[in-house]
Amino acid sequence: MKVILLMAITLDGKIGKTPDHFPDWTGPEDKRLFVSITRRAGAVIMGSKTYDTIGMPLPGRKNIVLTRDRRRVSQWENLWFTDASPREVLEVLEKEGYREAILAGGALVNSLFAEAGLIDEVIVTISPTIFGYGLSLFTQEIAMDLKLMDVRRLGTDLVCLEYRVIK
Repeated sequence: MKVILLMAITLDGKIGKTPDHFPDWTGPEDKRLFVSITRRAGAVIMGSKTYDTIGMPLPGRKNIVLTRDRRRVSQWENLWFTDASPREVLEVLEKEGYREAILAGGALVNSLFAEAGLIDEVIVTISPTIFGYGLSLFTQEIAMDLKLMDVRRLGTDLVCLEYRVIK
């Protein structure tokens, strides 16, 4: 199964000011790209803070929320709260017929997948803003070699970079 880390970042490499910072700073072009890529894959994996910031499951996609809180249960068919490991989550998705999964943050979930060596591609949209502080793509030191696959402009001010992870 292919896992794609898909994130918007600021020019200074931040994915948000705080864990519950709503991503209203990314622009409509980034949002369209996110919808297109996540709908194509069909499965989106995120942490509980990211999910709580969004507030509801993304329609037309299976939403997997990694959480340590076993009391969280879904009232929607397309939402799965789990404390399973990244590898176990991917095994379940493969059994359900998914071939791709999008990793949509936050930094802790990104780190769990990176530590396990499960990220195959990284797509980042660079937004023309600087926070000066905040959350990075990962919560800890991560070593990952990348090969640039594509660079494109989104709208007038955004840049999208696509990388393949060299394993």
